[in-house]
Amino acid sequence: MTPVSIFWFRRDLRLQDNAALYHALKGKNPVLPLFIFDKNILDKLAHNDARVTFIYQTIESLKKELRNLGSDLLVKYGNPEEVWPKILQDYPVKEVYTNRDYEPYARERDDNMFEFLRSEKITFKTFKDQVIFEKDEILKADKTPYTVFTPYYKQWQAKLNDFYVKAYPTKRYFKSFLTTKQLPLPGLKDMGFEKSNLQFPKISYTDKLDEYAAQRDFPALNGTTHIGLHLRFGTISIRKAVSDAIDAKSNVWLSELAWREFYMMILWHFPYAAFNSFKKQYDKIKWRNNENEFRAWCEGNTGYPIVDAGMRQLNQTGWMHNRVRMVVASFLSKHLLIDWRWGEAYFAEKLLDYEMASNVGGWQWAAGSGNDAAPYFRVFNPELQTKRFDPKFEYIKKWVPEFGTKKYAQPIVEHTFARERVLKVFKEALAT
Repeated sequence: MTPVSIFWFRRDLRLQDNAALYHALKGKNPVLPLFIFDKNILDKLAHNDARVTFIYQTIESLKKELRNLGSDLLVKYGNPEEVWPKILQDYPVKEVYTNRDYEPYARERDDNMFEFLRSEKITFKTFKDQVIFEKDEILKADKTPYTVFTPYYKQWQAKLNDFYVKAYPTKRYFKSFLTTKQLPLPGLKDMGFEKSNLQFPKISYTDKLDEYAAQRDFPALNGTTHIGLHLRFGTISIRKAVSDAIDAKSNVWLSELAWREFYMMILWHFPYAAFNSFKKQYDKIKWRNNENEFRAWCEGNTGYPIVDAGMRQLNQTGWMHNRVRMVVASFLSKHLLIDWRWGEAYFAEKLLDYEMASNVGGWQWAAGSGNDAAPYFRVFNPELQTKRFDPKFEYIKKWVPEFGTKKYAQPIVEHTFARERVLKVFKEALAT
């Protein structure tokens, strides 16, 4: 049998401008693309998780594209450590190509894969694809990682040039895909999932970039790009997004893309921060963790209209406006003194565009425990946030129709009291 190379899709679900795929196709063996529905990840999800539907529909599209090229996508369901030995029984694999992932589970999985493949005399080659700069590419002069965004971003911008945003011309080498008969696709139901009816955003954002800086903070406007889901699963390349930001001279959007990389590199250098406070002394905080108040927050019944609007938008659509994400996160951790990890886990369950590094980073920023120069006594005032960013209550009325009537919930806590309480609790914890 002819030796083959496997290209393993993970968070890079596209044929165009794909780093590891490009290198695989340029190699000496025909390339068989692979995707594994990973039980280690899927077993933790609800059976109606919309992200699985999005991935499944994307896999169907990829299979169609590859079949048009005379090839196909090998799709497996199971734990990678059990799936791979079976693949090696079916195909004479010489090399495996994939793009790097920086989350704790992914790093452990890939370390194990490297050892297993090496024991089988198979080369495991990994590439940078989901970020412009990774690992040790942006460091301080003393070779330590940045822990504050602004100096990191200055260095990130200074290093950015055409080389880093140039697309990989994969299309030139499509003839290198393995010619194969059509391969089966396990059904969603066979994997224990139902098809979701949530609407997924399309990749259509360049018309937003001219007004992005002016409109992005106002939740009633459709002023943000909605490409978080596509960046998360790699249905668009980061190089394309950054190029579009540069072409549109949208420095604010460019900085948002850099924030994403900053948080990924924080997670790479400080993996403990995925589950514990980045500033370790914040692990001493005595959270109240009132379950009834947490439920009211989850359901959007706190009596704070902008908080409730955000939570209901999340529950109904799988998305929440970024400004409102900051407000609801601050409210949970500061007003209600509920552990930021509770909120982070709820977002992880509900957000279509959930990305561990950015989500953990954002929650720790709101709680004050993250890699941020601001002091812990920053407490968002939901009323002031409403006056600034939803002054006509357009966003609030859309998601909280009973706002302004007797049916609307009474405030769960009084703002001034909550602010004084959290400052006291934080001060006591950080003094020890």
